[in-house]
Amino acid sequence: MTAPTDTATVSPDIPFLDVLDPAFRFDTPEVARARAANWYARTPVGLLVLRYAEAQELVRDGRLTHNGKGFMEQNGVVDGPIYDWFVPALVNHDGADHRRMRGLVNKAFTPRMVEGLRPLIRSTSRRLADELADRQEIDFFEDFADALPLVVMTELLGVPAEDFPTFRSWSSDIGLVFSLALGGDIPARVEAAVTGLYGYVDDLMAAKAENPGQDLISALVAVQRAEGTVTVDELRNLVVTMVFAAHDTTRLQLSNAMVTFAGHPDQWELLGRSPELAAQAVEEVMRWSPSSNAVYRYAGDTFEFRDEVFDAGTMFAIGVQAAHRDPLAFPGGDVFDIAVARPNPVLQFGGGPHYCLGAPLARMELSEALPALAERLGPPSVAGPVTWRPAIGITGPNELPLRFG
Repeated sequence: MTAPTDTATVSPDIPFLDVLDPAFRFDTPEVARARAANWYARTPVGLLVLRYAEAQELVRDGRLTHNGKGFMEQNGVVDGPIYDWFVPALVNHDGADHRRMRGLVNKAFTPRMVEGLRPLIRSTSRRLADELADRQEIDFFEDFADALPLVVMTELLGVPAEDFPTFRSWSSDIGLVFSLALGGDIPARVEAAVTGLYGYVDDLMAAKAENPGQDLISALVAVQRAEGTVTVDELRNLVVTMVFAAHDTTRLQLSNAMVTFAGHPDQWELLGRSPELAAQAVEEVMRWSPSSNAVYRYAGDTFEFRDEVFDAGTMFAIGVQAAHRDPLAFPGGDVFDIAVARPNPVLQFGGGPHYCLGAPLARMELSEALPALAERLGPPSVAGPVTWRPAIGITGPNELPLRFG
């Protein structure tokens, strides 16, 4: 993958970070030094924003676009299933098209619908935590992090539980679209996931049209048919994205939380004693170890920002975890502490008109799950080898063997 533009105005003195190195992580001294030196760094794929204030402005700057087409092309993808899914996806629309597609979801995915899921999320979290209590060692990824979002998806989206084995790996692999630059088997895995999910969602939408339920996909199919404000192809694309987002990002954030608490057992015990800290603990977990670690924007035209001029087409990747450790925005933020109310919101849900629709649901799942576990189980410790998904993109462990003290 090559940089999207030759940003000649960028000084060679700007720090360089090789985000394509498989060993690259955001929580390293190298990244901290780069952040101290400048608000952004050069990378093989564009500019990486490292400080919170600039990141917060850029995700809301109307001069920047999402340019899914440009993102695909700089990754060498100019046609095919990945291109056909990603380029017209809701997240890559701006302006009137974005408002039109988002309006469809807003009619069905209401705050009341989300809040109505809380009793199910609470009871499921407690049941799963109780099931772990008598076991010496578990695969947290499989036994809890995967299980909770799947139950929620059954209720919210109307995805039949018996279908989970069919799309589980697709849901995981499609998120690697944001890590295409690393090459290897990633493009083939993403393409297989897109193809599989498209076929699955076609069948699911047809079933909902024939026998609608009280779920979100049934509601979306009904609104699309009644109003015609979006096409069937656009709805299919949207549902594929929802299936992925409702599953993969949440299970990875739950797993990231447990790795974090394994390194901070005193914080786990504090949460167990003080469940009223749950909401604050969720924000601190997402600040410390976010599952969505890069938010992309492109310069629509040449523009000036922070007394520098950037060429049209310049890509800005928000280094979410790096910005979350910025001492200018989070004094004392190099320490994980759920008792501290941080002054700024996390960035992994984006900002402005594109703020993530699923953010309230993700927060609810985490705020019910973490205290349910901490009240019943002692501090977690990692019980075996863990491999990690790439740091740029949707990130977290591939497996998570745990023991509880």
